Amino acid sequence: MNLRLLLRVLFSPDKELTQSIRNIFGFFPGNIFLYQLALRHKSAAKEKIGGIKMSNERLEYLGDAVLSSIVADYLFKKYPYKEEGFLTEMRSKIVSRNQLNNLSMKLGLSKLVKTSLMRNSKSKSVLGNAFEAFIGALYLDRGYNFTRKILIHRIIEVHFDIDKLEHENTNYKSQLIEWSQKEKIAIQFKVVDEVGNGYGKQYIVNLFVNGKVKGIGRDYSIKAAEQTAAEKALISIEGETVKA
Repeated sequence: MNLRLLLRVLFSPDKELTQSIRNIFGFFPGNIFLYQLALRHKSAAKEKIGGIKMSNERLEYLGDAVLSSIVADYLFKKYPYKEEGFLTEMRSKIVSRNQLNNLSMKLGLSKLVKTSLMRNSKSKSVLGNAFEAFIGALYLDRGYNFTRKILIHRIIEVHFDIDKLEHENTNYKSQLIEWSQKEKIAIQFKVVDEVGNGYGKQYIVNLFVNGKVKGIGRDYSIKAAEQTAAEKALISIEGETVKA
């Protein structure tokens, strides 16, 4: 760590957040504003630029793409003889909403995220979203290669048991279909948009439960996007059950 950066950390009004990031992720941030924004949920957004409240939603979108790309690359190299279906399922297990929520709790992001929803029964996903936004901030601040090193060596290799995860059943679409049949509730997956071209094309899938959108998924395959939408719907349904 160079002297200039050390002095900036020691005398910065944001040194508490800076030190927290250092303790959790192992590095000192450069542009602290990016990380402040990444940890600010829309419910806590107060500042306005051009009439738009500043929150972590845009960084969440970016971080989701960066996270998915790095995990895909990691799995591709770890499993050189596995087929596409296996790799897609493993990536979904690692970046699933529930997995990121639990990871964020374990890392202690709950103490850093600014939101008015922390005690709300539906607020758990706020932490997973904040983690994705943090990855977006890290990417903008330090670049792709640095972000990849942090994710693999400080997150995946430390906090994930990949061999155990390989044998876990996280087929959220199957779970949702089973729930819908048991409750006699109609569900429908629908591709509502396609973003990008060629190998970069992503599909956006809406999941309708009794005609209402309960989950939205976005991924490079329709199958993976449906899994994400199903997972989000299950979290929403679980939250409504708890509230009731």
